[in-house]
Amino acid sequence: MRRTMFKSKIHRATVTDTFLDYEGSLTIDPDLLDAADILPHEQIHVWDVSNGARLITYALPGERGSGTIQVNGGGAHLIKKGDLIIIATFTDLKTRDAKRHTPRVVLVDEQNRPTGVTTPAETPLTPPMGTVRRRPSRKSETL
Repeated sequence: MRRTMFKSKIHRATVTDTFLDYEGSLTIDPDLLDAADILPHEQIHVWDVSNGARLITYALPGERGSGTIQVNGGGAHLIKKGDLIIIATFTDLKTRDAKRHTPRVVLVDEQNRPTGVTTPAETPLTPPMGTVRRRPSRKSETL
Protein backbone atom coordinates (compact mmCIF):
# COMPACT_ATOMS: atom_id res chain seq x y z
CA MET A 1 0.00 0.00 0.00
CA ARG A 2 1.09 3.58 -0.67
CA ARG A 3 0.16 6.59 1.44
CA THR A 4 0.20 10.30 0.71
CA MET A 5 2.19 11.90 3.53
CA PHE A 6 2.91 15.49 4.54
CA LYS A 7 6.48 16.19 3.29
CA SER A 8 7.27 19.79 4.21
CA LYS A 9 5.89 23.26 4.76
CA ILE A 10 6.91 26.88 5.02
CA HIS A 11 4.91 28.04 8.03
CA ARG A 12 3.23 31.46 8.19
CA ALA A 13 5.09 33.26 5.41
CA THR A 14 3.94 36.74 4.44
CA VAL A 15 2.82 37.35 0.84
CA THR A 16 5.08 40.09 -0.54
CA ASP A 17 3.32 40.66 -3.86
CA THR A 18 0.75 39.41 -6.36
CA PHE A 19 0.84 39.31 -10.17
CA LEU A 20 -2.59 38.65 -11.64
CA ASP A 21 -1.51 38.68 -15.32
CA TYR A 22 0.51 35.46 -15.18
CA GLU A 23 -0.58 31.89 -15.87
CA GLY A 24 -0.31 30.77 -12.26
CA SER A 25 2.17 29.57 -9.64
CA LEU A 26 3.77 30.92 -6.49
CA THR A 27 7.17 32.61 -6.73
CA ILE A 28 9.29 31.74 -3.67
CA ASP A 29 12.75 32.80 -2.48
CA PRO A 30 15.08 29.84 -3.28
CA ASP A 31 16.44 29.97 0.29
CA LEU A 32 12.97 28.92 1.45
CA LEU A 33 12.59 26.33 -1.32
CA ASP A 34 15.90 24.75 -0.26
CA ALA A 35 15.02 24.80 3.44
CA ALA A 36 11.66 23.11 2.77
CA ASP A 37 13.01 20.68 0.14
CA ILE A 38 10.70 22.07 -2.55
CA LEU A 39 11.85 21.86 -6.17
CA PRO A 40 11.01 24.38 -8.90
CA HIS A 41 7.73 23.35 -10.57
CA GLU A 42 6.81 21.01 -7.69
CA GLN A 43 3.13 20.91 -6.75
CA ILE A 44 2.38 22.94 -3.62
CA HIS A 45 -0.68 23.56 -1.48
CA VAL A 46 -1.15 27.16 -0.36
CA TRP A 47 -3.32 27.80 2.69
CA ASP A 48 -4.16 31.41 3.54
CA VAL A 49 -4.15 31.83 7.33
CA SER A 50 -5.57 35.35 6.99
CA ASN A 51 -8.76 34.50 5.07
CA GLY A 52 -9.06 30.70 4.83
CA ALA A 53 -8.54 30.46 1.04
CA ARG A 54 -6.80 27.32 -0.25
CA LEU A 55 -5.30 26.55 -3.62
CA ILE A 56 -3.00 24.07 -5.32
CA THR A 57 -0.35 25.37 -7.73
CA TYR A 58 3.37 24.93 -8.37
CA ALA A 59 6.53 26.59 -7.07
CA LEU A 60 8.72 28.95 -9.08
CA PRO A 61 12.08 30.22 -7.79
CA GLY A 62 12.37 33.96 -7.20
CA GLU A 63 15.42 36.02 -6.27
CA ARG A 64 17.62 34.33 -3.66
CA GLY A 65 17.71 36.13 -0.31
CA SER A 66 14.80 38.41 -1.22
CA GLY A 67 12.12 36.85 0.99
CA THR A 68 9.81 36.87 -2.02
CA ILE A 69 6.45 35.11 -1.72
CA GLN A 70 4.47 36.22 -4.79
CA VAL A 71 1.06 34.82 -5.77
CA ASN A 72 0.70 34.67 -9.55
CA GLY A 73 -2.31 34.30 -11.82
CA GLY A 74 -5.82 33.49 -10.63
CA GLY A 75 -4.60 32.77 -7.10
CA ALA A 76 -4.09 36.52 -6.74
CA HIS A 77 -7.89 36.86 -6.57
CA LEU A 78 -7.87 34.70 -3.42
CA ILE A 79 -4.63 35.63 -1.66
CA LYS A 80 -3.50 39.23 -1.21
CA LYS A 81 -0.27 41.05 -0.39
CA GLY A 82 0.31 40.97 3.38
CA ASP A 83 -1.66 37.75 3.96
CA LEU A 84 -0.05 35.04 6.07
CA ILE A 85 0.14 31.68 4.28
CA ILE A 86 1.33 28.14 4.76
CA ILE A 87 2.99 26.46 1.77
CA ALA A 88 2.84 22.66 2.03
CA THR A 89 4.01 19.66 0.01
CA PHE A 90 3.11 15.99 0.15
CA THR A 91 4.83 12.81 -1.00
CA ASP A 92 3.70 9.31 -1.92
CA LEU A 93 5.41 6.62 0.21
CA LYS A 94 5.14 2.89 0.80
CA THR A 95 3.57 2.21 4.22
CA ARG A 96 6.85 0.94 5.71
CA ASP A 97 8.64 4.12 4.56
CA ALA A 98 5.76 6.33 5.71
CA LYS A 99 6.11 4.99 9.25
CA ARG A 100 9.72 6.26 9.35
CA HIS A 101 9.08 9.53 7.49
CA THR A 102 9.64 12.85 9.27
CA PRO A 103 8.26 16.03 7.65
CA ARG A 104 10.14 19.35 7.65
CA VAL A 105 8.61 22.57 8.98
CA VAL A 106 10.41 25.78 8.00
CA LEU A 107 9.75 28.68 10.35
CA VAL A 108 10.19 32.22 9.04
CA ASP A 109 10.38 35.75 10.43
CA GLU A 110 8.39 38.81 9.26
CA GLN A 111 10.70 39.23 6.23
CA ASN A 112 10.31 35.55 5.24
CA ARG A 113 13.85 34.68 6.30
CA PRO A 114 14.18 31.10 7.58
CA THR A 115 14.61 31.09 11.36
CA GLY A 116 14.63 27.34 11.88
CA VAL A 117 13.67 23.92 10.60
CA THR A 118 11.70 21.64 12.87
CA THR A 119 9.21 18.76 12.74
CA PRO A 120 5.46 18.92 13.43
CA ALA A 121 5.93 17.25 16.83
CA GLU A 122 8.39 19.99 17.84
CA THR A 123 6.27 22.89 16.56
CA PRO A 124 4.09 24.40 19.33
CA LEU A 125 0.39 24.56 18.54
CA THR A 126 0.15 27.95 20.25
CA PRO A 127 3.02 30.41 19.77
CA PRO A 128 4.41 32.15 22.86
CA MET A 129 2.77 35.44 23.85
CA GLY A 130 3.77 38.36 21.66
CA THR A 131 4.85 36.26 18.66
CA VAL A 132 1.59 36.00 16.71
CA ARG A 133 1.83 37.96 13.46
CA ARG A 134 -1.37 39.27 11.94
CA ARG A 135 -1.84 41.12 8.72
CA PRO A 136 -3.21 44.66 9.02
CA SER A 137 -6.95 44.98 8.58
CA ARG A 138 -8.07 46.02 5.11
CA LYS A 139 -9.50 49.21 6.65
CA SER A 140 -6.11 50.32 8.06
CA GLU A 141 -4.37 49.59 4.73
CA THR A 142 -6.45 52.24 2.98
CA LEU A 143 -5.71 55.06 5.44
